[in-house]
Amino acid sequence: MAVHHVQYGDTTIEYHLTYAVRKTLGISVHPDLRVTVVAPQDTPLEAIEAKVRQRADWILRQQREFELYLPHIPPRQYVSGETHRYLGKQYRLKVVEDTSAEWVKLARGYIIVRTTDKADTGHIKTLLDGWYRQQARRIFHERLRDLLPRFGRYDLPDFELRIKALQARWGSCTASGIITLNLKLLQVAKPYIDYVIVHELCHLLEHNHSKRFYALLDRILPDWRERRQKLNAMDF
Repeated sequence: MAVHHVQYGDTTIEYHLTYAVRKTLGISVHPDLRVTVVAPQDTPLEAIEAKVRQRADWILRQQREFELYLPHIPPRQYVSGETHRYLGKQYRLKVVEDTSAEWVKLARGYIIVRTTDKADTGHIKTLLDGWYRQQARRIFHERLRDLLPRFGRYDLPDFELRIKALQARWGSCTASGIITLNLKLLQVAKPYIDYVIVHELCHLLEHNHSKRFYALLDRILPDWRERRQKLNAMDF
């Protein structure tokens, strides 16, 4: 089942495409927010994308409705002993009380949070979230800087990089040149961060998931399919 995307305004709709012996094209939205499309054999991709855009309002409405019934994920307690993921590795949270200073750092398999009140878990969450965002800005810009030379032969337009906690996708790119990366990417190893960044940079040149887009992606990152498969198989 191939994964494709279409741009609808500022929203990227991801859908899983399969072909079957049938006369009409069917679009389904599932309770886990996945969108699946079953198309008659030999249907051009351009026609499929046009149909998905035509049904975009309905797709987004269905996803918003299903979001109300998603299973509740127990919130983290932000106490010592919890595991938190960073760049593909698991770290134990260690909360240390210190009335003189507050900071967060990595050390020997731990994410250490030093705070003035270890009983204030809400404040610990704020400190940890701030640290993750700070690291995301540093790591994502570092990876972007290292990957841009691969596009040296192409005339990339100006773009803006944003970081947000996205619910249903790893990244997006608008027609106006705004690339948004999911904050959760900081939890995976750098090769998978690189895949998402390259994918969105390719969209600056090829806005749709056309044959030209995938040909460009093949040239820039030949093993992108393997990276995408492993990234999408990760359990969060």
